[in-house]
Order: sequence, then structure tokens, then C-alpha cells
Amino acid sequence: MNIKFLSIVLISVLLFGCGQKQQSQSAYSQKYYVRMADSEMQRFPQSWQLDNVQSPKWNYTQGLVLQAIYGVYQKTGEQKYRDYVVSYEDTMLLDGGRKILTYNPAKYNIDHINAGKALFDLYGDTHDSVYLNALQLLRSQMLTQPRTTDGGFWHKQIYPHQMWLDGIYMGSPFLAEYGKTFGDTALYSDVIHQITLIAKHTFDPRTGLYYHGWDESKAQRWADPQRGTSPNFWSRSIGWYMMAMVDALDFLPENQHGRDSVITILRNLSAAIEKFRDSETGMWYQVTNQQGREGNYIEASGSIMFIYTWAKAAQKGYIDKSYLEKADHAYKQFIKTFVVEEADGSLSVTRCCAVAGLGGDPYRDGSYQYYIGEPVVNNDPKAVGPFIMTSILLDN
Repeated sequence: MNIKFLSIVLISVLLFGCGQKQQSQSAYSQKYYVRMADSEMQRFPQSWQLDNVQSPKWNYTQGLVLQAIYGVYQKTGEQKYRDYVVSYEDTMLLDGGRKILTYNPAKYNIDHINAGKALFDLYGDTHDSVYLNALQLLRSQMLTQPRTTDGGFWHKQIYPHQMWLDGIYMGSPFLAEYGKTFGDTALYSDVIHQITLIAKHTFDPRTGLYYHGWDESKAQRWADPQRGTSPNFWSRSIGWYMMAMVDALDFLPENQHGRDSVITILRNLSAAIEKFRDSETGMWYQVTNQQGREGNYIEASGSIMFIYTWAKAAQKGYIDKSYLEKADHAYKQFIKTFVVEEADGSLSVTRCCAVAGLGGDPYRDGSYQYYIGEPVVNNDPKAVGPFIMTSILLDN
């Protein structure tokens, strides 16, 4: 009798447990961070294929989406998301992590640092020397990265004397996390220096916004002859900068000298961008301050980066808590404006600027016509990654 009773209890517990697990998975299944991650994994069965590449490539776009997908793993506990991230590292990391496929540190491309952010989580989980060696390799690039005369990292070797807002995101959160993870505390002051230095050189007091780039030499055709700044405000570049600050602050000690300056910049910029929202959709334009100008359009990646920053910064207490409600409302507007469900049930983020930069060949002059003339695509990783990250913060 007792054995029968215990058997019934055991079966009930097992069934209840399975039911709870199914219920838990079901609860996550309709979340936008799960649906978007699943959609990307459906589009790109091999994680190295992200961003529509034809062969494995170490690049910031893969790093951005994989960091977001690892966040989905942390949120849901579903192993398939972690496996997807690990498969990329297994493909790219060679010689025990001492080399990385397609990565050449001597090119001093700061974009490539961002591709390594997921390595921190993997190393923290496993203490595998492969991930440690790869992190150290990326760190070694920044030890000799060329700098401006006042200490700002060049964006790339091929873009001498230039700092771009994009580059602050590519390098600063990585270095801040490296400093915290490995006790390299001297990195904290350098991270703060990068953030505040580019603010000094690119800030426009009339709008409260920041120009995309700065050329110390003033040799570029796009550079203002007096200040060296590029001529326009590009929403995604400002979004990169805002995400750089809110992410780097995760790792900067509260008593770190200069940390308050970063928070002040973040607060002021969070307020400034609010003035440039589209009145109908609540979103932001490709060229931030040119609402209504012919050819300008509301753009997904910059918009979701702004929303991510508002949400995270408000949750962390860096900006007023009222921004959390603003972020939540803007997030819903973003979904209504940009997110569509395809016939196969997957999700797409529409109206994404494919790419924009300065200089190079063919030459990008930073003009209004240049920014509105770059291709507009669906599911660009610079929108998809931040959308997943924002959904983790807000889609509860």
C-alpha cells in the first residue's frame, strides 16, 4: 500500500515537473526576444552565417547578435541558444584561441574588438583557456592601437587620426569588462577618457547631439576645417555611443574618478534625443535632426538603440526613472512600426540602414545625401541585436 502510494506521488511529481517545464517554455515562446532569436537561427543555421556572409568572418555584427542571443540563453536557460554562440567560437578560434580566423590585430580595426564580447560569458561559465587566450589576444590589439595626440583610439589603421562614435561602442565596454574580469583597473580611466574625449570633440551645443566622426588632422574632405567634425548627425552612430556608455557603466566602479562625467553625458543626451522623435510613430530619423526633409526616413537601428539605452539606463538609475515608461511605450511603437511577421512565422525588423561610414573608397563624404542614399534592408544585425537586447529588458 505504501509502495503504491509512493509510486503515485512520484509519478505525480514527475508529471507536475514536466508540466511546469512545458509551461515555462510556453511562457517564453511568445516573447519577442525568443521569437527574434529563433528567426535569426532559422535564417542562419550556422552562426557564422549571420549578416549574410558567405564564409566565416570575425566581425562586430556577428558579435553583436551573438551577445544578444547569449542573453536569451541566460533569460530562458534553453541550451540551443548557448550552443549557437559556442558554435561560432568553435569555428573562429584557432590554436587554442591564440589565433582567430580572418582576424589580423595589425589592422588595428576597433570594430573587431566587439566580436569578442560573448567570450566573457563563455569564459566565466567554463574557465576554458581557449576563451581566455582569445580575450587576451583582443586585449593585446588595444595595447598598441594608434591614438590621437590627446589619447583617443583611432577607429582603424586605414582611418588615421579619426575617432568615430561607433568605435566607442566597439572598444569601451569590452575594455571595461576586461578590466573588471581580470583586475586590470587601469583600463577604467582609459574607458572614461575615450567616452569623454569624443564628447569634447563632437558635441554640438545647439542641438545637444554628437557628430558621427572627428578627424584630428582635418585632412578628410568630410572634416570641418575648424573643428574636424563630420557634417551630420547619424542616429545609429549616436545610438552606438549611448549603448557604449550604458554598457560600460556596468563595469566601472561607483567610486571611479570620472564615472559621474559619463553619467552626465548620458543623461543630457537621453534628454536631447527626445526632441527629435517623429510625432506620428515616436521613432527617429536616419539623419537625426532633419525630420521632414525630403528623403529622410525613420530608421530601425538607431531607434532601437535609443530605446535600449533609455530602458537600461533608467533601470540602473543613471537617468530619471520616468524614462523607463518612455522606453516601454517607445518599444511598443517600435514593434508596431518596424516588426513584421513573415508567412513562415518568423519575425523581421524592417527599414534598417545597411551601413554608413566616413571616407574610404568609394569615398563617403558624410553629407545628408550620402546618409539617405545608403541601402535600406530588413534584418540588419545592427537592429536585430539591440532589438533582442531591448526585448530582454522590457518584454517581461
